[in-house]
Amino acid sequence: MIGFLFNDRECRELDYVLRKELDEMLFDLKDQQMNSEVKSAIESRYKVIFRMYARLASPKEISKYARNRNYQ
Repeated sequence: MIGFLFNDRECRELDYVLRKELDEMLFDLKDQQMNSEVKSAIESRYKVIFRMYARLASPKEISKYARNRNYQ
């Protein structure tokens, strides 16, 4: 495990970057024409980014990006 020490501004910037990445991945996952292998890779990456975001964000903000486990 690696630890980081961020100041307030850096935390806000990381929060912003993670939210934008989550938004982009959600948009991509809605694409009906995308290959299932690509979607699977995006879903895997989404889980990692979401866990990172969950460490910084409030529960209200986290709920905006939570996905149903059975989401298809």
